[in-house]
Amino acid sequence: MRQFARALFIVFTVLRFGLDEVALSSFRQRWVRILVRMVTVGRRLDAPPGVRLRRALERLGPIFVKFGQVLSTRRDLLPLDIADELAKLQDRVPPFPAAESRALVEKAFGRRIDDIFQSFETEPVASASIAQVHFATLKTGREVAVKVLRPGMLDVIDDDMRLLHMIARWVERLSADGKRLKPREVVSEFDAYLHDELDLVREAANAAQLRRNMDGLNLVLIPEMIWELCTPGVIVMERMTGVPISQLDRIRAAGVDIKKLARDGVTIFFTQVFRDGFFHADMHPGNIQVSLDPATFGRYISLDFGIIGTLTEVDKEYLAYNFIAFFRRDYKRVAELHVESGWVPPGTRVDALEGAIRACCEPHFDRPLKDISLGQVLMRLFQTSRRFNVEIQPQLVLLQKTLLNIEGLGRQIDPDLDLWSTAKPFLERWMNEQIGWRGLLERLKNEAPRYAQLLPELPRLLHQRLQTAPGERDSALLAALLVEQRATRRLLQALLWGALGFLGGLLVTRVWLHYAG
Repeated sequence: MRQFARALFIVFTVLRFGLDEVALSSFRQRWVRILVRMVTVGRRLDAPPGVRLRRALERLGPIFVKFGQVLSTRRDLLPLDIADELAKLQDRVPPFPAAESRALVEKAFGRRIDDIFQSFETEPVASASIAQVHFATLKTGREVAVKVLRPGMLDVIDDDMRLLHMIARWVERLSADGKRLKPREVVSEFDAYLHDELDLVREAANAAQLRRNMDGLNLVLIPEMIWELCTPGVIVMERMTGVPISQLDRIRAAGVDIKKLARDGVTIFFTQVFRDGFFHADMHPGNIQVSLDPATFGRYISLDFGIIGTLTEVDKEYLAYNFIAFFRRDYKRVAELHVESGWVPPGTRVDALEGAIRACCEPHFDRPLKDISLGQVLMRLFQTSRRFNVEIQPQLVLLQKTLLNIEGLGRQIDPDLDLWSTAKPFLERWMNEQIGWRGLLERLKNEAPRYAQLLPELPRLLHQRLQTAPGERDSALLAALLVEQRATRRLLQALLWGALGFLGGLLVTRVWLHYAG
């Protein structure tokens, strides 16, 4: 009954704000559009569609607000004006009562709050849809931040996500672009992100991983977790002191090199994405500060690690190759990569896709960030993707969102920043490390324990395969042989490159000795 009532409220909100005019524009079933318009006769729709959509999501609650934020990155799915309006959604809600927050902390730790903290500020310093944060001081005198999960969130999220899954199925069936845009996969990813945020221990682990990854880069500070005070509902971390990135006048007055700050932001992002494949995916200005402490002056401070993006080695290499090709304006290679990856149908004409990509990107090169918009570039690319039936990859939704966050921060910090020239050397260096000698040695080192264990077992594995039933044996043996063939091919490639390098070194040495003598 509760879910039915919630569904009715959602339908009422959709009709009240005229979202059928937004959502049903691409539906192929004419009877659906006619029925909705009959039901909603007499409505006043004075505000633009994007404004109405944003207001409706805010009315539907924090889960839909978050979904709107993710949806704002899908500029292949929405017109540009609606996507820009959704990007204005603020993930802030009124705090829950201080007494309730204290009770949740005491329940999580099984102790009175005065036995844990020397002081605990009842007024939260931040309140979002999932949790709120209080400043406190431990008995040792260490200043900390206490993040408390909003009560009752699991039931609310489960109910709303069931409805969103149902809506996604409808969109996939009724929308002409439904199959290509993969709404069910997008909602599933969003579901996973939200449930990850409900486990604050996972957020603490994300922070710890990022802290290790960024150690030695000396560009960003990430709070240390107090692990003995971390539970799924409450976590305690080092209190960070900095100036919000939005207060640029104060940062500039303190003497921070603004241009370096902008370049450092690009370096941090590309390091997390391409070196680590593990990146902070919620980099809006509310989660970014700048340290003015003399020991860490001018460094970024990252906060809120509930949403983290991950990329596989295949994703990283594919994206890096694409970025390098873009930076070199090798649009033919970009088109070939789309075909090779299976993102476009195999019969796609490479020259036609190349020309479309060139038309999207060429006007934006050699221009400072203030004169270009990644949002506009992405929009043009997504329009091209619709024309060529490019399948959108749901695992890259967070990366798209973070790219737009980076653009917004970069435009705010240093409008003259040349994003392309700043990122290109980093990516080329990364590619050299992956493909060159350093990458070869690293892969050999990583594969050595596997081969050391596998080689002695090969006779026994082969004997086991021969003992199985013929049909089963053939398929199992074929699968095993394919795996070993790929592994052997990698090993032979590594040995071949090593041999060529050794022979090249000998040849250079002989030539040098000949002329030196």
